[in-house]
Amino acid sequence: MTTYAPIDSMVTDFRAALPATTPVVPATLTTTVPKEYVHRAAVTEVFLTGWRQTDADTCTVTAQWPRAHSFYGPIEGFHDPLLFSETLRQTVPLLSHAVYGAPMDHKQIWRDLRVSLDPAALRAGTTPAELELHIRCSDVEQRAGVLRGLRMEVTATSDGRHLATASTAFSSHGRALYRRLRGAYADAEQAMADAIEPPLPLSPGLVGRDRRPDVVLSPRGSDGRWQLRVHTAHPIIFDHPNDHAPGMLLLEAARQAAQHHLGPAPVLATGMEASFHRYAELDAPAWVAAESLGEGRVRVTVEQDGELAFACAVTTHPVSA
Repeated sequence: MTTYAPIDSMVTDFRAALPATTPVVPATLTTTVPKEYVHRAAVTEVFLTGWRQTDADTCTVTAQWPRAHSFYGPIEGFHDPLLFSETLRQTVPLLSHAVYGAPMDHKQIWRDLRVSLDPAALRAGTTPAELELHIRCSDVEQRAGVLRGLRMEVTATSDGRHLATASTAFSSHGRALYRRLRGAYADAEQAMADAIEPPLPLSPGLVGRDRRPDVVLSPRGSDGRWQLRVHTAHPIIFDHPNDHAPGMLLLEAARQAAQHHLGPAPVLATGMEASFHRYAELDAPAWVAAESLGEGRVRVTVEQDGELAFACAVTTHPVSA
């Protein structure tokens, strides 16, 4: 009579015969940097994936762009160029805190921004784009060993291909100094509560948008200007309470104004030369104007209470080219 071993013992014997193994782990594991380093409330809005300091004032920062995004979505097969400006914006606090030791409650404020993007490198692929930013810091200002500001010169690649060059300067303020600078506006929660009701938006198609909540310009008035729409409930532009109009809102206004001015054919905002002159407050209307500079370039200004708050020369590239 033939006898058979119980199935449980057969499995045990088989497993015992296998060589000992350990889990296979990739050489590097990709994750995002802590959201606190980039001043974001939502982890899903963090684009930076790492950094390393290569010298006293040089760093390499890595980032990943999603193939789709609720606000910075693709444009006719191209990544939204403002993804790069947001990537730079996140790099500003990252280097301030992680490299130059600025306390986590310090605020960084943009002074200026220059960006030049290669349109061909903005084409979206079948996987998320992997970016590498090589950064040289200069004009480093410190007081009593605490960072007060610096300038970053940036060269960026996307999946190993040249993507952009950029230069940006910012100041860094401690909590006490910031409160003195902002006075009654220093309380972000109160500033948000005091924000004026946003006017009705332009038709989204006129400014390269699909959704009305993403439009940051109102219909033009009799003077040819748009009112800036400050929608404090917007989950991306106002990811967290802010006491003034964020820099990315002003850049978005510049991009939308350029698209409206040059339209109707869609264009990519592949170049920006921006100056941030003063805070744009939430409790008073701000007015956006545009004028042609020729050859697909548009100068956009934002004024409030008769004073220049922001100016930006936008260079565009036809999407169809």
